[in-house]
Amino acid sequence: MIKIINYLFVKLTIFGAKPIAMDRIYEVEKSAPNLIVYALPVVLFFTVLEFVVFYFLERKEYDKKETLGSVLIGLGNLTVNLIMKAGLLYAVVAIYNILPYRMEFNWWSLIPCFILYDFSSYWTHRISHYCRFFWATHVVHHSAEQYNLTVSFRQSWFQYIKIVLFIPLIFAGFHPAVFFIANQLSVLYQFWVHTEAIGKLHPFIEKYFGTPSNHRVHHGSQEKYLDKNFGATFMIWDHLFGSFQYEEEKPRYGITSLLKSKLNPLYLNIHEFQDIISDVKKAKGFRKKVYYIFASPDIIAKNKLKKETTQSLKLSISCQQVKKNNKHFKSSYSNTLAEKIIV
Repeated sequence: MIKIINYLFVKLTIFGAKPIAMDRIYEVEKSAPNLIVYALPVVLFFTVLEFVVFYFLERKEYDKKETLGSVLIGLGNLTVNLIMKAGLLYAVVAIYNILPYRMEFNWWSLIPCFILYDFSSYWTHRISHYCRFFWATHVVHHSAEQYNLTVSFRQSWFQYIKIVLFIPLIFAGFHPAVFFIANQLSVLYQFWVHTEAIGKLHPFIEKYFGTPSNHRVHHGSQEKYLDKNFGATFMIWDHLFGSFQYEEEKPRYGITSLLKSKLNPLYLNIHEFQDIISDVKKAKGFRKKVYYIFASPDIIAKNKLKKETTQSLKLSISCQQVKKNNKHFKSSYSNTLAEKIIV
């Protein structure tokens, strides 16, 4: 048995890789090129093409301020990526080195890594919709009211907070370069699904893969579309965990709360954090404060609306009571005055 385990771990080099020397991390970086930067010309080409086609077709799929806001957010996100990459690489390599099992850098390992990355992405995405703290790192992506390729640029500058949700995958033992390549491939795949230029595809593709139609549903603000289709590349996770929804009527895009600006990239990235801080300050008691940070944003919004409706109703009743009392007072005063005049 020991010989078999040794053969699997060492001879087949599945989990027999040596630790990576920290002073040789640059070699890992070379093995995991920045695919997103290389893909930028293609991304920009198709974005401009979509804009031009919609312009000549007189389809109002692009809002000037919103589009510029998306571009500014994208540029900021690209800057954050370049800054964070080195730090994340060191962290992932450090974890890789302490593991008793490590995979070599093999291209075939990219397949299971990508599948597991997509699975992790599904749950990270889902948690981002059900936990307000993580929603604050994702809401910028949903704040666009027009659905076009520039929406894919709207990635939060604080999205790296969600790396903690990928820790189980990092501990799986994949080579760091393979992990980062899987990450970039996943991000690039999601570019093309942010468009209304492509309708529904073959039923098989629509059922099992991320498509523009499936992702339009995810961005829809109708009740039936809320918190659906979290899958990035594969929709199999949505089928397994009950969050799949086919596109039926045309989705209405955007978030339920009003935004003060469509253009300001800083505001679009931090407004939900500001709301959280405001709610926490107003909340009474530790439990309520925690609730406003980590509870479902949908539940919080509904409870706020319910509270506001109740307060409005109470105010309306109070106003009616005051009017009634005033009317009664005037009537009584008039009667008393009339009696005095008669006397």
